[in-house]
Amino acid sequence: MAVEITDANFDEMVMNSDKPVLIDFWAEWCGPCRLIGPIIDEMHGEYEGKALIGKVDVDANPGVSAKFGVRNIPTVLFIKNGEVADKSIGAVPKEQLKSKLDAIM
Repeated sequence: MAVEITDANFDEMVMNSDKPVLIDFWAEWCGPCRLIGPIIDEMHGEYEGKALIGKVDVDANPGVSAKFGVRNIPTVLFIKNGEVADKSIGAVPKEQLKSKLDAIM
């Protein structure tokens, strides 16, 4: 399972990470989010030790969502050294997510 990222632990988990970070912004009620959720969880295992793979529930964590201007979900942000390096909006294939993450590693 991907790491749960919240408003409370965001700076510690993401901004201070020495590894690239993939964050899936999602909500329980979002159909496309349920499509990519299992992909994000798979990637967590595949990139363990190489990148941080996390999820932000937009309903429970409005602060992080607002900080990055997330208006559509699922939105996946790719963060390196505390800066957004790339992003993906909507349900996309796993290979696209892996390609974007590999590009910032």
